[in-house]
Amino acid sequence: MSTTKYSPRLADKYKKEVVPALMKRFSYGTVMQVPRLEKICINRGVNGAVSDKKLVDVAIDELTMISGQKAIPTMSKKDISNFKLRKNMPIGARVTLRGTKMYEFLDRLIATALPRVRDFKGINDKAFDGRGNYTLGVTEQIIFPEIDIDKVNKITGMDITFVTTAQTNEEAFELLKELGMPFKGVKKD
Repeated sequence: MSTTKYSPRLADKYKKEVVPALMKRFSYGTVMQVPRLEKICINRGVNGAVSDKKLVDVAIDELTMISGQKAIPTMSKKDISNFKLRKNMPIGARVTLRGTKMYEFLDRLIATALPRVRDFKGINDKAFDGRGNYTLGVTEQIIFPEIDIDKVNKITGMDITFVTTAQTNEEAFELLKELGMPFKGVKKD
């Protein structure tokens, strides 16, 4: 019986291909300076959550299926009378992925979910925040194969944020590109 520990495909790719490519491109002194993906945060606001509490439960269930990790509800921070919103009411769902689950989700996002987007020409390369993080807006949750389209009663989107240890947008862009993110206008090698 072998005792090899499971390692996601993209984690292996990061160690074997991405690190050497980034070392050459940015001439880091040590491997520890090479930027890496720290976590992926998936956030989803639920429209109409104030009037129908079940919508938040549906969003939590869908995010749990998509990410492979239990999602938690996000709570409102203050009262807003115009929206009939009270402090600490559930208004969305979120999940933070790290380690193995993060690499598995990224692999599924790149390989199966993004190609299912209608008229897909690549993702925008201008959504970096200046500190090496990238946010991708997905308009339909049905691009994920885990979601059963027949059970969906409302199509909603979500924000997926990639938090990296990169110091600049350029380093983060190269890291995500090397991991396989399909940016617009970038040719695959």
